[in-house]
Amino acid sequence: MSAHNEETPILIEDELTDEESGEAVALEAGPDAAGQRLDQWLAVRLGPELSRSRVQALIRQGAVSIAGKPVLEAKRKLAAGERIEILVPAPEPAEPQGEDIPLDILYEDDELIVINKSAGLVVHPGAGNWTGTLVNALIHHCGDSLSGIGGVKRPGIVHRLDKETSGVMVVAKTDRAHKALSEAFADHGRTGDLERAYLALVWGIPQRPTGTIDAPLGRAADRVRRAVVPESRDDARHAVTHFSVVERFGEGQQAFATASLVECRLETGRTHQIRVHMAHIGHPVVGDPDYGQAFRTKANRLPEPLKTKVKAFPRQALHAWLLEFEHPTTHLTMRFEAPIPGDMEELVGDFRKL
Repeated sequence: MSAHNEETPILIEDELTDEESGEAVALEAGPDAAGQRLDQWLAVRLGPELSRSRVQALIRQGAVSIAGKPVLEAKRKLAAGERIEILVPAPEPAEPQGEDIPLDILYEDDELIVINKSAGLVVHPGAGNWTGTLVNALIHHCGDSLSGIGGVKRPGIVHRLDKETSGVMVVAKTDRAHKALSEAFADHGRTGDLERAYLALVWGIPQRPTGTIDAPLGRAADRVRRAVVPESRDDARHAVTHFSVVERFGEGQQAFATASLVECRLETGRTHQIRVHMAHIGHPVVGDPDYGQAFRTKANRLPEPLKTKVKAFPRQALHAWLLEFEHPTTHLTMRFEAPIPGDMEELVGDFRKL
């Protein structure tokens, strides 16, 4: 860690618990620091190892303290003599490592692999999930059969499923397959063979047996979730979902809450698209922790043991049951189906008893 002028960083060794905890650094603001923004001053003092954007991220994470109290405002002005402490986490490995994680493989050849992803499996390493992901599993499983994406032996992710969404996924093993499949998914099947269908257990019964939800998506107020937003917003992205009601549960009675099994087909592929769109029309996915919170009390209007099962269901009841695409080298149409997983099938079966 480098520094400049009289504010030489002081390593606080006794605050480190092990080699992977990172590095704790303490600085004292000199007279020249008075009135400067915290992020700007730190970026100069700790550069070039830490960029200003990295410093700002550490501030947001609560890793920067003044007088022992976390400071969350990057623009906070400094005063001479203040003591600033920064905990810099150890860097994550640049490349994910292979891990022996069981996979449900539906098909595999030299160009690609098709899997039935289980609920709870994160697709790609990222913040909070650097290990135990589908990518880690594929690196271990495919080994030398990965000819590489962009010169690196890693699988090519061309589409994703949310962590708690199960179902069919295709992953490229070569640059050639990655390019072809990426183009197909970007086009969403408008000019080629690509079909994706999901099954969702949703609250209520839509008024129409089929319908189309054409509503742009952007970031929600919390900047983490997605929401339907006006087309005029800078982050608005065109999003279209077609749905059809497969089964209705509790129809014709008023004692209990109703629900439906709905098939959704994507015309676009935005983050959380089905979950946001179904919530937007008043039929959120059962068990959805992000977009179905307003419907949690619906479970209280169910008979036992269904009420208890719905309350205990740990994820959104959403499954990618169908994926059809053109093979990038043989150009044959490949069609894969994955049955509804046991936990979701059991829940649907109990709703059928209403």
